[in-house]
Amino acid sequence: MQAAALEAFYQRDMAAILADPGLPEAHEALLQALESGSARSARRDADGVWRADFWVKTAILAGFRSTATALMPGWPSPMFDRTAFPPRAFELAGNVRMVPGGSSVRRGAFLAPGVVIMPPAYVNVGAFVDEGTMVDSHALVGSCAQIGKRVHLSAAAQVGGVLEPAGAVPVVVEDDAFVGGLCGLFEGVIIRRRAVLAPGVILSASTRIYDLVHGRELTREVPEGAVVVPGTRPASGAYAKAAGLSLAAPCIVKYRDLGTDAATTLEEALR
Repeated sequence: MQAAALEAFYQRDMAAILADPGLPEAHEALLQALESGSARSARRDADGVWRADFWVKTAILAGFRSTATALMPGWPSPMFDRTAFPPRAFELAGNVRMVPGGSSVRRGAFLAPGVVIMPPAYVNVGAFVDEGTMVDSHALVGSCAQIGKRVHLSAAAQVGGVLEPAGAVPVVVEDDAFVGGLCGLFEGVIIRRRAVLAPGVILSASTRIYDLVHGRELTREVPEGAVVVPGTRPASGAYAKAAGLSLAAPCIVKYRDLGTDAATTLEEALR
């Protein structure tokens, strides 16, 4: 199925898609388009704004809704999942390092040459992981998440997925960003290129990020080259004050210089 025909097939309401006898053919074409990178659930426009590709996310949802849960034999034990998105198999020519030890990539995920997956890690359907990126042990790349080139997702980093609603922008981590261990990125937050997140930074759509360099508060987006570390701020109210309570407050403590790598910058910021 040609790209234009595939897009037209899914540019309809869900009921019409599910009732169409051509859905199995369209679904297979969708998987191939996602895994080749020719279709993406979100794209960065020339103005730097990320926008969700509605029809792609609609197509993924149609795959879930049109198939049943079935037994999928595998190591170390059988799995039970929707048949539309089984685990993906790779070939040596793809130049993706899938290190032994229990990682899984679902069909419909794109992994570029040079990507390294350390065990155990998981990459969900619709995700896009660009060349040279490291997905470390216990890391998650959620459904439709967009990960750029030469990104480092450290151990236990959680990049949440955003599949519904279909028009919602997923979590994005742009080129050359460093995401520290045990970080959590959720609800469509965007990490701009060359940003550095220290271990333990948790960001959601409503999280206030305190830019100590420029004296401002941000939400949803970490600026290019920003170095973010965990911080706290006093909780408001008499009870909170009496109990000495504080709230999480991620802080931008500096911006990367062009000549410094992420590890060096992070070490300096944490001292």
